[in-house]
Amino acid sequence: MILDGYRAAWETEETDDLRALAREFIAHEVTPHQDRWAAAHQVDRDLWNKAGDAGLLCISIPEEYGGGGGTFAHEAIILQEQGFAGDTSWANSVHSTIIAHYINAVGTEEQKKRWLPGMASGDIVAAIAMTEPGTGSDLQAVKTKAVRDGDDYVINGAKTFISNGTHCDIVVIVARTSNAPGAKGLSLIVAEVNDLPGFSRGRVLDKVGLHGQDTRELFFEDMRVPVDNLLGGVEGKGFIQLMQQLPQERLTIAVGGAATAETAVRETVAYAKEREAFGQPIMGFQNTKFVLAECATEAFSARTFVDHLTSLHIDGKLTTEQASAGKYWATDAQNRVVDRCLQVFGGYGYMNEYPIARMFADARVQKIYGGTNEIMKELISRGL
Repeated sequence: MILDGYRAAWETEETDDLRALAREFIAHEVTPHQDRWAAAHQVDRDLWNKAGDAGLLCISIPEEYGGGGGTFAHEAIILQEQGFAGDTSWANSVHSTIIAHYINAVGTEEQKKRWLPGMASGDIVAAIAMTEPGTGSDLQAVKTKAVRDGDDYVINGAKTFISNGTHCDIVVIVARTSNAPGAKGLSLIVAEVNDLPGFSRGRVLDKVGLHGQDTRELFFEDMRVPVDNLLGGVEGKGFIQLMQQLPQERLTIAVGGAATAETAVRETVAYAKEREAFGQPIMGFQNTKFVLAECATEAFSARTFVDHLTSLHIDGKLTTEQASAGKYWATDAQNRVVDRCLQVFGGYGYMNEYPIARMFADARVQKIYGGTNEIMKELISRGL
């Protein structure tokens, strides 16, 4: 296969060692439990502590806050290995690659020391509450309010599509702290939600895919959170803080999309060499060969494109437009490749016992979360 032997420019001996560790961890602690987690709509809570013990959480957060002291290269390795294993249950990317970096980038020193070590050990699971039932990708339309009352914020509102919503111990809430219009009134507030009056977890959402990932509604009713939990300590900076971290979030999605496209091709090539029709393996038919040649090329293109963006990000040069391009292109490619590969499986491709069926269901949301691909094109066009 054309991807055999390929190695990204940003990979090193250190990331090779991490890849081996992540692959072994996922093989032993994640893959065997996928069916059970899909039925339960959540991973086991102790998976987070096991991952922390293995050094896989917050791997690019500085060591002084309990992290691994690595870079996005280390995050990308773990993301790729999840993609290669077909895992979409363990939302480590939300916890480690996204939320931990909000806290590390804009949190006060006291906030970093309070939350990051627990996130790195797995004692604290984090969620971020952006989306509301009526806002979708329009973060400036957020209605959740945080009104200051003495030393507390009193928070009222509702959020939906919250990954890690079942297990979360802390929630980074996008809330309106003033009546300033649009983005100007938004702030990020970290709520420590265990046994917190006014906080409730809504229904577990019945999704098309990602069945093993806990995704819920969250509700805040006169929920009191200390003013000291305002991320960064300054009101009205929430939208800027979100915009600063969104490129990494979108690149994270792109890395997973490219890895899954590659995995779909490998699974389908193996199947096509074994499955027989009309007296020969279906790999012998020209249509099958051409479809898989095209899919392998598209997966290779997505991987190399995303690896280039990863190099830019490691060097601190990735732009919003580039991250948006990577997110939309890689996830579109993922969906195209998985769909065409499923067709090669025929009826078996529609059976959940085959990984390609789960890849198909899981892939669709990639074009939606992290900002829809239509929004990505809007962002790209602003830089033209």
